[in-house]
Amino acid sequence: MEELVESILDYIRADYTDYAIMINGEWGSGKTYFWNNKIRRKIDTMRLNGKQYTTIYMSLYGISNLEDISKKIFIETTQLMDKNLRKYMDEHEEKTIPEYAKTGIDMANLFGIAQNDNKINYEEFFATDDKVLCFDDLERANVDVIDILGYINNFVEHDHIKTIIICNEKELSTKLKSNNLEMKTFIATYLLDKQGELLKKDKPMVEKIKDKIEHIFDKANEYERIKEKLIGETFEYAPKFDYIINGILMRYEDDVDLIRFLRQNTNIIISTFNKSGTRNLRILKHALNDFQKVFEMVNKSYPNVSNRVMQTMLIFTIAISFEIKAGKITKDKFVDIKNNDEYKSILVSSRVLMDNKQFYIKEFDNNYYYNFKAEYRYFKFIEYYVRTRIFDMRLFKDDMEKVLNISGLVKIPAYKKLLTEEYWKISDDEFLDMIEEILTEVKKGKIQLVDMVKLYAYFSYFSRKKLIAYDINTLKDLFAKGMTLSSSNSEYCANIENELSKIAISNIAEDMEDILNKFYELNNQLKDKMYKKKADEIFKCIPMKMENFYDRFDKECMNIPIFKYQEPHQIFQRLLYASNEDIVIIKEKLIKRVELYGKEIKSEKENMSELKKLIDEYTKEKDNTIKIVMLKEFSKDLDYMLAKYETVKEKNE
Repeated sequence: MEELVESILDYIRADYTDYAIMINGEWGSGKTYFWNNKIRRKIDTMRLNGKQYTTIYMSLYGISNLEDISKKIFIETTQLMDKNLRKYMDEHEEKTIPEYAKTGIDMANLFGIAQNDNKINYEEFFATDDKVLCFDDLERANVDVIDILGYINNFVEHDHIKTIIICNEKELSTKLKSNNLEMKTFIATYLLDKQGELLKKDKPMVEKIKDKIEHIFDKANEYERIKEKLIGETFEYAPKFDYIINGILMRYEDDVDLIRFLRQNTNIIISTFNKSGTRNLRILKHALNDFQKVFEMVNKSYPNVSNRVMQTMLIFTIAISFEIKAGKITKDKFVDIKNNDEYKSILVSSRVLMDNKQFYIKEFDNNYYYNFKAEYRYFKFIEYYVRTRIFDMRLFKDDMEKVLNISGLVKIPAYKKLLTEEYWKISDDEFLDMIEEILTEVKKGKIQLVDMVKLYAYFSYFSRKKLIAYDINTLKDLFAKGMTLSSSNSEYCANIENELSKIAISNIAEDMEDILNKFYELNNQLKDKMYKKKADEIFKCIPMKMENFYDRFDKECMNIPIFKYQEPHQIFQRLLYASNEDIVIIKEKLIKRVELYGKEIKSEKENMSELKKLIDEYTKEKDNTIKIVMLKEFSKDLDYMLAKYETVKEKNE
């Protein structure tokens, strides 16, 4: 790193230069930190040929026009700067004007209240022969990069001002190619059509369009041409991360317990950072800030938690931060994993049943926990905190209670052990005892229905491997009977596809069909049971608790066929006792509902048709009152709704 510093300083020391230099490195790798702490300070103490050099630093991030750059140079260098601001900067050893101060100066100029009562012509001010310009974040400017480099070239070629450009050329290349891609694709397609090239089959259409775009909009080559003219040397910034990470930890020196823990586990931090495969120190800083919160909450509420658990939390916080924030995955990869048991269950299924659908989770675990053994290594509260920025106390307590239980205070059921641990870690004698214990629980229906399916997948695998003395048919019969008993105490599984994707069912599909059919049948019964209970609770709110009815109906019943689970006669009786206003409101809600979700709630059509008959029979030959008129209108609109069940498309369509 010192060699790089000296090479840059040699450029500054040179008597005559007509070129700029570039420092290239990945986002978050510490380039700006390197400039501020290694380069700028040394330049600001240099005195050459009677000149005391000073630096002018400008981030181009968000710059929308070239005049903004001129403004920044002016504001950083002008001797007309407000005396109070200059005094503040001297007292606080500030080298650049705070952004809020720049905004104030800019607004003063906008309203004509500039120094000496004159607005500033930025283009006329460039007395910078004793300055070194540093332009950062080139790839993040909102101005065409070619225009910016042409602008900078004026300083370099004509005024021979020492100029350093800091950027991420990899991202710059991507930006040059992807900028205004829709417009470029449209023009390229139009030209190919005019040239009669679209109908030719000589090469794929995508390749033709890509070639035409590159031919017409060859920004990348234009960038290379101006770079060759402007940039004399490009230095690759490859920092020594061990040194920088130790520097990052210094920000926690005031937190005695935390800094002691971080210093003791610096190797874990560096190792996890390296395993991320990125050079992004910015993400590491955010991860350590998140861990500070985790460390504080754990020490406050669970001070006796083991050091091993805290180390695992440190690894997980850094790992999950990089996986989510470095763009390596979508955030949804971890959303559906509820807890450590599910996480381990996925890993076991991947390794035992050779399931590649969960390849990412297996690779995540193999990468970050390689040679690090820990029973509890997925913390939902940390994943949720990193992903949403919300520290959920309920998730925190759930995780921590389970962490304490793993220490041996609570016996783990045999079936959970099988689902969350590789079977080869179990001794032969213990394995056979565990199999019998699980089968006893299966026969009694003591295990949740969806876990029954997962367990059957393993028992089928064991049977084919001759590890257990049960054939497939015997197992099917035993599990089918156990599932029937289990359904009386099980909860409805709404996200079936996600739950079953956690085990490698596809690898033993020939054994699973009967068990899956049984599961779907029983799970549908559980759904009916759940909705029947919900319907009873919600419709009981009519007519005495209408606010509760409206609230729950809007939140829970808009896209489910709730009328299928309530007797039409009971609904009719409650409507009779509802106020006229409530009858109108209910009707309007039902119309809106069927227009949005007609296909999804179609199964309630028969009961709605029966409800209409009951209303018609009641109102027939009765003298009109407001209630009777409202009920007749309700019946009329039910005709409209019944037709909509057949014609309205689902919202997603």
